[in-house]
Amino acid sequence: MDKRIKQIDNRIRRIRRDKVYEGSVFDFYQDTMQLPDGNLEKWDFVAHRRVGGACVVPVLSDGSILLIRQFRPAVDRVTLELPAGARDKASERPYDAAIRELREETGYSSSDVQPLIRLQTATSWSNEETDVYLAKNCRREGEQNLDEAEDIEVISYPLKKLLAMIYSGEIRDAKTVAGILAYAAADL
Repeated sequence: MDKRIKQIDNRIRRIRRDKVYEGSVFDFYQDTMQLPDGNLEKWDFVAHRRVGGACVVPVLSDGSILLIRQFRPAVDRVTLELPAGARDKASERPYDAAIRELREETGYSSSDVQPLIRLQTATSWSNEETDVYLAKNCRREGEQNLDEAEDIEVISYPLKKLLAMIYSGEIRDAKTVAGILAYAAADL
């Protein structure tokens, strides 16, 4: 390990972690951190109970990519995103979660699914990870199988249009931006 990184690692340390709230997917903690000068600070930490989720870049045989359009109350707007979701339980493999989410949210499936990238979505305050998969030659298998609270429209776009939508700010969801850019840069 780089000596400078090791020095930085040892300058701030957690003294205590207290659970503030236990949710169904996330637990909220307050950490007491000791800074290099010896002072103590309170920091927030959000633990994802299922460690994270999975996301999929679904590519159709014509090269276009499926996205889902849905209202997100946290940002109070309709978003365009890649199909994704949390693991059903911590023991569910991200690969299985990606295939399940693709089928549930879009009605599509693929027999050619491979890992693309792994993201740590918010390293400053959470342990959540998202594994992003590429699903080639997706085909319609049936209807969507949405949760009661989901209202999702499936739309496909060519890669060039998606890249323009990212750079214009129309697509801002981090896992979607990262997944599309990784796909565009990959030599697959």
